[in-house]
Amino acid sequence: MEEFHINILNISAVLLSAYLGGVLIRKIGYPAILGELLIGIVLGPAVFGLLEYTESIKVLAEIGIVLLMVYIGMEIDFHDLKKASWPGLLAALGGFFVPFVLGYFTVIWYGGTPMSGLFVAIAIGVTSLATKSRILIDLKLLNTRIALVMMAGALISDTLALVIFSGITNFAESSSVNLRELFLISGKIILFFGVTISVGIFLLPRLGRYLVKSTLNNSTAYFTMILIVTFGYCELAELAGMHSILGAFMAGLFLKDNLFPKNITKELNKAFYDVSIGFMAPIFFVSAGFFVDPTVFKTDLLLLFIITTLAIVGKIAGTALFYLPSGNGWREGITIGTGMNGRGAVEIIIAGIGLEMGIIDKTIFSILVFMAIFTTLTVPVLLNWTSKWLRRRGELVYLEKRNGLLILGVNPVSLLMAKYISKKMPVTLVDNNREMVALAEKMNFKCIYGNALDEDIIAESNPENIDTFVGLTPNSQVNLLVGRLMHESFLIPNMYVAVATTKSGVGIDVLKKFSVSTLFAKPVRLDTWFHLIEDLKVKETSQVVVKETSCSLWVEKYADNNILPLLVETQDETLRLFHSDGQLMAGEKVIFLRSGE
Repeated sequence: MEEFHINILNISAVLLSAYLGGVLIRKIGYPAILGELLIGIVLGPAVFGLLEYTESIKVLAEIGIVLLMVYIGMEIDFHDLKKASWPGLLAALGGFFVPFVLGYFTVIWYGGTPMSGLFVAIAIGVTSLATKSRILIDLKLLNTRIALVMMAGALISDTLALVIFSGITNFAESSSVNLRELFLISGKIILFFGVTISVGIFLLPRLGRYLVKSTLNNSTAYFTMILIVTFGYCELAELAGMHSILGAFMAGLFLKDNLFPKNITKELNKAFYDVSIGFMAPIFFVSAGFFVDPTVFKTDLLLLFIITTLAIVGKIAGTALFYLPSGNGWREGITIGTGMNGRGAVEIIIAGIGLEMGIIDKTIFSILVFMAIFTTLTVPVLLNWTSKWLRRRGELVYLEKRNGLLILGVNPVSLLMAKYISKKMPVTLVDNNREMVALAEKMNFKCIYGNALDEDIIAESNPENIDTFVGLTPNSQVNLLVGRLMHESFLIPNMYVAVATTKSGVGIDVLKKFSVSTLFAKPVRLDTWFHLIEDLKVKETSQVVVKETSCSLWVEKYADNNILPLLVETQDETLRLFHSDGQLMAGEKVIFLRSGE
């Protein structure tokens, strides 16, 4: 009982450490995995020895690897690959094979075995899927060609790395490799992919349709089915002589689109995210830090420096070189290379398996972990510099510009605002009140009925074309919640919400945290304005701005409780929203409502 108690305390300590490490590192814009690794190194046996690697931690970590690979597979969107398939393929090949070759020959030159060289080569060649992270948003690169190429390149690179890795592990476990053995191994690999792809394409959709019609149509049954399919795929991989992580990855590729009905996808994704990313995977990354030996900075500093340098130079130069046939220019290739330079989950998993199999030793494993940390740290710095370089030269290519506006809430104020804005850009409204939706449609506005916190409902608005979200309900917290969903799930760049009062729970600090501006540049009780508009007790009017000022100062100087500023009309007759972070130029016109006249 005492041993069980100690194990529980140790697991709790590992989870708490993972959470704190992830929170702290995310505050400075890096993925949580770096914080989890670092906290494992510092609190693990190598430094302070506060956390232990017990059998229970080992089991949870191994399950964590499997679930993480399923999640990575589920996150892959084949539409991303189609959007930038050719440039993305070029970037992936160059960014993978050049550092792969450099890493392999470096290990051989240092006296390592060919098998250890291959493991190091794969670890250096992979690209972190975290290129979809907030870095692209923070640097305002999300709607650029380089962002799409980076995402496609990362997906292709990691998929390629996993396939090669699985083939190598198959050979590593063979006592001898002759022509007969080579054909046998190749046959098992081909059979594995044939079976898993066939099951994913033909069997899983039928299973999904059966579950929809059965009494098992609930999230618990689907979650259980995910685990059954995952472990089945893992077993197939093991039978084929490959590592189970490839089976988990293949399962993830097919599960999301072929097994889940749309009405349950969001709930399942959240549950699976919480279990894999929130619970199991952090245990693996913290425990991976236990095996890192910081003394490599003393004993093998030169090798650490060489591998890290080759990883960075090989990734950037290889991407730029292979990217030339795309016709998009070598500078764009360098920029994409800097964005793909980070390493992440797949690299650490491959290195950890190599250590467990005895193919690489603790020194090489430690070097690979530190290499992953250092290369990931370079991404925002180098990508910022190279993207600015492209901007200065006028070579940063933007995709089709987002120009749509989505308004949450159908009411007299939103309909009035839509009347103005719809003349300049597409406007979509969303509300869960059928009568108000019918009214908006009668006025020829595009309107969606449903709960805006449901991603499937928002998906009907074609969010990839939405540039601006406006939360215009009387409930400030609902406005902010939907705004956060739009920003985090659909990457909408511009967010504006109506705030009822300063005591609504949506204060300035909360708004700044999520990069949201206050609509009307002041708190507003919208219910009051709804009644005034319905009773025809307001007048639409405008005022020309005499001197440059901010929207907030304009409100303080000119507005009172009887004025609601809606929009700003520029001298070239374009419109923009009136909000707390807005600026007014001389000659522009503020369009507002005045009551009591």
